[in-house]
Formats: sequence, structure tokens, C-alpha cells
Amino acid sequence: MPPTSLWRELFGFGLAISFSPLHIGLLLLILVGPSPLRRGSWFVLGWLLTSAAAMALLLSVGHGLLLTMEQGTDQRTGLDLLGAGGLLALGLNGLLGSRQEKGPPGWTRRLDGFCALPLPMLLGLSAAVQVSSPDDLFLYAKTAASLLDAGLSRPREVITTGVFSFFTGTLLLLPLAGLALLGQERLLPLLQAGKGWLFANAELIVATLCFGLAGYLGWQGIEGLRAG
Repeated sequence: MPPTSLWRELFGFGLAISFSPLHIGLLLLILVGPSPLRRGSWFVLGWLLTSAAAMALLLSVGHGLLLTMEQGTDQRTGLDLLGAGGLLALGLNGLLGSRQEKGPPGWTRRLDGFCALPLPMLLGLSAAVQVSSPDDLFLYAKTAASLLDAGLSRPREVITTGVFSFFTGTLLLLPLAGLALLGQERLLPLLQAGKGWLFANAELIVATLCFGLAGYLGWQGIEGLRAG
């Protein structure tokens, strides 16, 4: 089995990816609308499959190029430092946006229109946004680098990738599971309150998350430079 340190890293990166205010906001709107369990289940399944496909592509490229991802190698150190810089920039942008905007971010006002789209179009849009998010791309790439460094056999790599993909949907699976257990009427006040809190604090929370990840990746990059 992969070492405990790798599982901790995979869970941390997966949880960070799962905090996507746009996707969580969309899911909450779906869960308070018609056919919530069916539409919500397809939405979350689409997210999980997109995560698995992104990881499969990155790992295939990594194996095909015979990249060396041990601590201190140029490829891994460069990825860590690039990711730290990108996440720091995103965090600063989110922090400035949270101070300048009064009320929820502008993108929250477009979610009702997205939610009203036919389900296939909604799933396609969700997948496109998921794989085009710079911070998520860095985290997927970092996760693939960690798996390449671990040197797992192909069956274990596939299983570990599947578990990581599940981790990336943690914060989407929770409200969906709550709906399945409690029903829409009983969960409605909590969903509405959660949506309001998320929209009011999304930029600040994302900025905090980016700063934390930037610090971690920056430390990993500096350790890589020392090891190299």
C-alpha cells in the first residue's frame, strides 16, 4: 500500500480541489430545485469522472515522458515553485476581490442561469470549468507527480487514483448524502443557509486556501533546491 505520508498529501490536495465555490454553489442550487437527487447525483458523478480522467491523462503523460519526480529533481522542483507562485497570485487576487466587492461575488449571480441549463449542457460546462481552473490544474499535476515519485505498480496506481478522485468530491458528496438521508424539505433551510454563507465568504476562503497551499509548495520547492 502507498505510505501514510502519501495518503495525507493526496487527501489534502483532494480536499483543496473539492472546495470549488462555483461547483458547490451550483450543486446547492440543484438540490433546492426539481429532481434534486437525480440531477445532483449526475452532477457529482460528472465531477468525479472528470477528476479521474484528468489524473489518468497526467499520469499517462508522466509515464510516457519518463519524468523523474523524486525530491530535488528539476521537474518536481520546478512544478512546486511554479505552483507556489501561481497559487500565491490567485490568493492575492481573491483577497483583493473580497475587499473591493460589496456583497457576493459577481459570478454568483450567473449560477441560476447555469442551473437552468439542460443536464447534459450543465455537466459539460461543469467539466470544462473544473479542468480549466489554474489552482486545480496545479493540484492535479502535483498529485500526479507524487504518484509518479511513489513508484507504485499499475494496479495500485489505478486504485490510488480512484481514491484520490473520490477525495476531490468530498465537499460535493456531503450535501448530496444529506439530501438522500434527510430529504429535500428537511434539508432545505440548511442548504439555503450554506449557500448564503458560501457566497458571502467564497473569495476570502479561497484566498486563504491558496495562501496555505502556496506556502506548502514553496517549502517543497526550497527543499527540492537544497536536495538538488
